[in-house]
Amino acid sequence: VQLQACGGGLVQAGGSLRLSCAASGRTFSNLAMAWFRQAPGKEREFVARINWSGGRTNRADAVKGRFTISRDNAKNTVYLQMNSLKPEDTAVYYCAAHLGVRTYEEAAEYEYWGQGTQVTVSS
Repeated sequence: VQLQACGGGLVQAGGSLRLSCAASGRTFSNLAMAWFRQAPGKEREFVARINWSGGRTNRADAVKGRFTISRDNAKNTVYLQMNSLKPEDTAVYYCAAHLGVRTYEEAAEYEYWGQGTQVTVSS
């Protein structure tokens, strides 16, 4: 599975960005998907996950009410809509894929990773 993430950039606090992650190499609907992020000097952390159909999602407490994960299986793409961005959201954001039904919050459960896209939120 190849994952290509894009959509990052520089935005002011309170602004919005939408990240996209396009997948290839496997039937996309067989993949559980997730977004993680890693800030400088910190460990990679879970942001959001979505099951194969998009009917089940979960988000980290730090982003609830602000971020939304979704997917379009016809386009082989998963999205992360980020609203009300804060400086503490600054990080490299990674999409990840797991071949299977279940979704996880642990990075080790995901076999495939995108290259990351930088999100910088200025105060």
